Amino acid sequence: MEIKIFNFEPHGDSRGQLIALEENKDIPFDIKRVYYMYDTTPGVARGHHAHKHLEQILICVHGQCKIKLDNGHEIEVVDLNQPNKGLYVANNIWREMFDFSDGAVLMVLASEYYSEDDYIRNYDEFLKFIGGK
Repeated sequence: MEIKIFNFEPHGDSRGQLIALEENKDIPFDIKRVYYMYDTTPGVARGHHAHKHLEQILICVHGQCKIKLDNGHEIEVVDLNQPNKGLYVANNIWREMFDFSDGAVLMVLASEYYSEDDYIRNYDEFLKFIGGK
């Protein structure tokens, strides 16, 4: 499964910590979109989709959450609980974000602009799509 944990270099001193991210340097693609989730209702899972082309880096900048990844053959669950760690998720991977801690903020850096045509929102359609690959 094409996932990877990136360890981002914190720069800190007595004032606190700072992490700077640059596309095609710290992030392995051009960043076309940034969004974040917060105030997630307890017990609610987000995601439940895959992308045909889009790649992402997911960073839990505050709190923690879990990411369930499924490529149709294997499933992996990743805990995101440090703001200096980013989870790279390639295209063609089903993703679900869940178990958000109180106050969690999950930021996503995306390689493409929003396009509904890039989403696969039905799991059976996802399995058919990747079966043809």
